[in-house]
Amino acid sequence: MDILGISCFYHDSAACLVRDGRILAAAQEERFTRKKHDPRFPEGAIKYCLEEGGIAARDLDYAVFYDKPFLTFERLLMSYLTVAPKGLRSWLEAMPLWLGKKLYIPKVIQQETGYEGDVLFTEHHEAHAASAFYPSPFDEAAILTLDGVGEWATASYGFGKGKDITLIKELHFPDSLGLLYSAFTYFTGFRVNSGEYKLMGLAPYGVPQYKDLILSELIDIKEDGSIRLNLSYFDFLGGLRMTNRRFSRLFKGPPRKPETEITQREMDIAASIQVVTEDVVLKMAQHVHNETGLKNLCLAGGVALNCVANGRILREGPFENIWIQPAAGDAGGAMGAALSVWHRYLGNERPDPKGYDTPRGSYLGPSFSNEEIKVFLDEKGYAYHDLDSGGRAGVIAEQIAEGRIVGYMAGRMEFGPRALGARSILGDPRRQDTQTVMNLKIKYRESFRPFAPSVLEEKASEYFETDRPSPYMLMVADIQKDRRLPQPSGEEMPMMERLKVKRSDIPAVTHLDYSARLQTVNQEYKPDYHEVISEFEKLTGCAVIVNTSFNVRGEPIICTPEDAYRCFMRTEMDVLVMEDCILFKEEQPAWEEKGDWRSELELD
Repeated sequence: MDILGISCFYHDSAACLVRDGRILAAAQEERFTRKKHDPRFPEGAIKYCLEEGGIAARDLDYAVFYDKPFLTFERLLMSYLTVAPKGLRSWLEAMPLWLGKKLYIPKVIQQETGYEGDVLFTEHHEAHAASAFYPSPFDEAAILTLDGVGEWATASYGFGKGKDITLIKELHFPDSLGLLYSAFTYFTGFRVNSGEYKLMGLAPYGVPQYKDLILSELIDIKEDGSIRLNLSYFDFLGGLRMTNRRFSRLFKGPPRKPETEITQREMDIAASIQVVTEDVVLKMAQHVHNETGLKNLCLAGGVALNCVANGRILREGPFENIWIQPAAGDAGGAMGAALSVWHRYLGNERPDPKGYDTPRGSYLGPSFSNEEIKVFLDEKGYAYHDLDSGGRAGVIAEQIAEGRIVGYMAGRMEFGPRALGARSILGDPRRQDTQTVMNLKIKYRESFRPFAPSVLEEKASEYFETDRPSPYMLMVADIQKDRRLPQPSGEEMPMMERLKVKRSDIPAVTHLDYSARLQTVNQEYKPDYHEVISEFEKLTGCAVIVNTSFNVRGEPIICTPEDAYRCFMRTEMDVLVMEDCILFKEEQPAWEEKGDWRSELELD
């Protein structure tokens, strides 16, 4: 039985194909259209999923949408009526899409795909909960979902056991931790629904001096973690902005304009809202534990991508184990919707996970054979060398150890926002200049942004304060104390100077507070990547490499060989590996670019 899950029309559209309860394929639409966070109908992602399954749309048993549009429309209508006539402009901008597509999802799906069967719907947070529990390694677990808003809900909790999920309570719009964090994302000059991780990365550069102000003026936190926002400071009910003038007066100035200098004010605001967010999430986790009495916790929703908060839940919270859906945001809703139909609607039993999650590394996207890659390279006349399978990992490790930046494309593309060694850019973590070089010359992004370490799973505790795997880069762990180097006080030192201070023996992946957004690499899930890091360790004695997503700022992670080569030539990357083919920049023909390609990117 084939079930197609679909999420779209808000942000991060995606599709997922589930066959007899097994996740067969999943991908975000942005990877095919090359439009970051593409919200449009996932035509390319659906086409890929069906091709991976070897079927046509007419062969599907069910199609399911991850949201109930009429409930969402009801919320929008009620919100606009609450603030009318203030929200008229926003209402007029929203209505064409609603009246043209969003209220007619079955018709849209049938027209776009040729599918003629019934279209089912899950509630938004039901899809998040299903995406969190069903693929998890637990037979029984508490469930917590947190995001901006879906229909009316902004958070929910419950529990899963076997094939059954029970949701107990919801927090409702407009009281939303996700929207609060997004408001601060907007105010500090980053793009809502894509720049939240920048706010998290900026936080260690500041001090949380605004925490008490946020708690006294903006948010009331209850003991169970539920919140109430003071809406007099926000403009998201009917306006086109997240915050208003009163919010600006509270923080002594207007929002930072995008692409302008980041000041100490923004750093301190980031630190303050990050601490508040962590405190709320911890209270929620404690309440969910009190209510369910379970030892395992599953997380999903956009807020679950806040890996600093996740790390604190694991270290300080009451749960023994936590598992976070790697595509925790709206994209993962496509997977959750399909799994919910299989287990909840059709009543199929869930097999014993036996301690393993079903995404198995989340490598669920397209792959390209050596033959396909060579056809592309030969047709274009691009110079390459074959890598012998026995010595492949050693050659790649040598390039990294010599300080070269390597674009790495191997196997199936990752599902979710993180590159996990299938579509990654790799570097040497021991070099002090790696972070700056990769940020400014490869990624073309803000220099403060930290990079993640990929470490052999079996060696993780030698480098980081952790005792368990973190395969999806959704946990933050501190560098082991014996690897840290003392830092001068940062109070009087500008951000750019603080970046230059060496913080550990793996400085390129050590953030200002000695933390790292960790990916542990499992030999079974990703053997080729594990072997590259193993060979790097043999050469250098270091079982860690730098891993960042294979893209430039404002562009989605690469999908195809053509995407990879274009990104390779547009940047100062040194080496490109595509399966068993290796390319060196100096051997390539001159790259001709039409126009200013960077100006066309949607900087987030």
